[in-house]
Amino acid sequence: MSLWADASRAPAAFGGLRKGAGHLEAVERIKDATRERFSLGPDDTILVAESQATLPGFPPQETKVVFWTGDGTRHHFKVFKAVEDVADADVPPAWMRESLSGAEGVECSCC
Repeated sequence: MSLWADASRAPAAFGGLRKGAGHLEAVERIKDATRERFSLGPDDTILVAESQATLPGFPPQETKVVFWTGDGTRHHFKVFKAVEDVADADVPPAWMRESLSGAEGVECSCC
């Protein structure tokens, strides 16, 4: 079967490629590790996204993790690996939680 006939590689509705079950399992694993590491509750929101580098000299893929705590504070970190390659050890230690939050009113284009 040619690449052109492989429906599993067709673009998804929002323009990305369908990643498959392994990708979704990796996203859930990262979310679980983040929830456990930072003592987040079941209602705290965690988002995990993989993106391609657009700037020269950066690793080709990165995984971005964003989470909000019960008080509405946004925290974020990046791992310069594909989602499937992120290990539990790549999630920052719990003591860094406050340093992962953005300052109120400060926006940065990097994350």
